[in-house]
Amino acid sequence: MQISNPKPQLRRGFILTAAALGVASLASLAQAQAQPAYPTKPITMVVPYPPGGSNDSFARQIARELGEVLKQSVIVENRPGASGNTGTGQVAKAPADGYTLVAVSSSMTTNSAVQPKMPFDPVKSFAPVAMFARGPFVVAVNNDFAARTPAELLSAVKANPGKFNYATSGTGSVNHFATELLRSMAPGFDITHVPYKGQGPALTDVIGNQVQLMISSGPSILPMVRNGKLRAIGITSLQASPIAPDLIPMATAVPGYEFDLWWGLLAPAGTPALIVSKLNQAVNQILATPQVKANFLREGALTSAVTPQQFAEVIQKDVVRWKKLAQDRNIVVD
Repeated sequence: MQISNPKPQLRRGFILTAAALGVASLASLAQAQAQPAYPTKPITMVVPYPPGGSNDSFARQIARELGEVLKQSVIVENRPGASGNTGTGQVAKAPADGYTLVAVSSSMTTNSAVQPKMPFDPVKSFAPVAMFARGPFVVAVNNDFAARTPAELLSAVKANPGKFNYATSGTGSVNHFATELLRSMAPGFDITHVPYKGQGPALTDVIGNQVQLMISSGPSILPMVRNGKLRAIGITSLQASPIAPDLIPMATAVPGYEFDLWWGLLAPAGTPALIVSKLNQAVNQILATPQVKANFLREGALTSAVTPQQFAEVIQKDVVRWKKLAQDRNIVVD
């Protein structure tokens, strides 16, 4: 019996496969080389809030450093309106070429939980680029309020149901969600919500004892605490935080309670992955520098270098989480 030798056929198959792979590799290389260099012109970073807040401050720090890393100008434009939705919505409709970006914060996800007619979808309308930082909130009270610790705060409110008030920068704001999350996890924490039109008026009335409590970001509250106008009694991280290491976590009195704010950079959906990756690497390089870390820490935030996919997962989880809390606590924007 004559047995045919399959080796020549196998060799021919290997050669053909290798050739095909070689052609594919060359095609990929040619495609990559055909892509124009990025960036070749100035980049616009939209801040959907007025100048002066944490969003604006962090965006300007990153933009300045990003321009040096990319060897191209990064121009910051403030486009406030509709609780950040105006500028963010404009970027959602911008060309997906990496030249128009938006610096956002957690409020984008809380907005989506209470505003049914958003000009964008927080998940589908964007390509997450990079997170800048995360920071816990600070729990502060009027100086005349008796409580000095998280446990004392809970005891005081529970002993006087309905007597005390808490301030927020508006219904559906991030500090509204932070306080309602605390209320949902602390049975008997009966305190009345007083919404204001912005952080400034809210803090003014806490200082003046028109309302007794406010939970908000470190950049908003810590300057008032350092000036002796408010008393900080807790922090919303699970563990003690470097932004205020002397503050006791609220979780010591309400197990599992945690709330933080994040800041980050988005591009319009459909932005090429190579551009998103280049921007992500550049931002993460900036976040690793001691000077930027120190600058963010002074403003109550910790730099947070993550991948685009990890940032996307944070946004997706927040959208689901805050929609559920809004339903459970009946948080509705008038």
